[in-house]
Amino acid sequence: MSHAFYHATSSVNAFGGVPEDYLEIHAWFDRGRAGTSSILHRFLSHHTQGIADAVEHFGKTITISTGRQVPTSLIGEQHIQEDLGFVPTMDDFIQMMVAPRWSSKRAKLLHSRLHQVIDTSELAAVND
Repeated sequence: MSHAFYHATSSVNAFGGVPEDYLEIHAWFDRGRAGTSSILHRFLSHHTQGIADAVEHFGKTITISTGRQVPTSLIGEQHIQEDLGFVPTMDDFIQMMVAPRWSSKRAKLLHSRLHQVIDTSELAAVND
């Protein structure tokens, strides 16, 4: 969907209330649009971790104008399913990413430093 209002209208159909009950949550899911016009803004929150983050941010439920409580996680799932057709994990997004060349040299260096073989005989000499 192209705008938080349309997601909010869909939430009204699913859970009741009025669009204004849901606008803040749907705008939060699409907040990455402020930094990019690319569809890749979805990397920020359109996954299971994004739903967990929304629950932490908004609480387990919201109370809509009718007095009904609606689980934040269901609103997040609805938003993501409308945009992507399913709710991916963060790993699903990470698998699609390709590290730029400038980052791989430093990553390899860090990896090699973290995983250097330690000569245990040197450690024994230090402890004596």
